[in-house]
Amino acid sequence: MYLERNFFFVDEAEDGTEALAKALETDYALIILDLMLPGMDGRDVCSEIRQYKDTPIIMLTAAGDESNRVHGFELGADDYVVKPFSPRELMMRVKALLRRTGGHPVESSATSAGHLLTFPGLVINIDARKVLVENQEIQLTPKEFELLLYLAQRPEKVFSREELLKDVWNYQFFGDQRTVDTHVKRLREKLGRASERVPQHIHTVWGVGYKFEVSE
Repeated sequence: MYLERNFFFVDEAEDGTEALAKALETDYALIILDLMLPGMDGRDVCSEIRQYKDTPIIMLTAAGDESNRVHGFELGADDYVVKPFSPRELMMRVKALLRRTGGHPVESSATSAGHLLTFPGLVINIDARKVLVENQEIQLTPKEFELLLYLAQRPEKVFSREELLKDVWNYQFFGDQRTVDTHVKRLREKLGRASERVPQHIHTVWGVGYKFEVSE
C-alpha cells in the first residue's frame, strides 16, 4: 500500500516458489524479498534469481545480526533492511537503489568519449552499464557494477572500507565492513571467469581497503 501511494506498480507473491517464478518471468525494476517465506525461503529465491537475472534486490529480515546481513550479500542482494523498519525508510532505500540502477550512473571526469572506461582486458560502458572482459560481457549485479565503476574511476587511490560503504552504498551498515569484502570477492570471481589478469586490477591494501591499479 505504501509503495502504491508513492506511484509504484506492485506485484506480489504469496510464497517463495511463486516469487521465484514471477521474478524469472517478469523484468521487474526492483524486488523486495522477505527471507522468511513459506515453501521456499528468501535465501534460496535470491540465489536462484542471481543465476539468471541481475534485478536489484532488497532483502527484508527479522534477523539483524552481522552474519545474516553478510550472507544476504553473498547471495547477491543489493541492500538489506532489518525488521522492524518504517515504511519511510524502506521507500528511501527503494528510491536510492532505483536511482543508482535506473540510468543515472556516477559522473566521472575520467571517462572518455562515449562514456567508456578502458583498461587492459577491461571495458566499462557507463551509459549502458555493461562490462566487457576480454571482449566478453560479464553480468554483474547493480552493486557490483557500482563498486567496480567507483574504483576504476579513481585509479591508484586507496579507499578504506568505511569510505566505500559511505560512497557506494550511500549509508553506513553499522560497521559491517565485511559487506565490502564480500562484494569484492564476488566481483573478482566474475571477472576471473573470463580473464586471469583483470581481477588483479582490484588490489587489496592490507589493513586499509582497496584500490584499482593496472600493473605495467
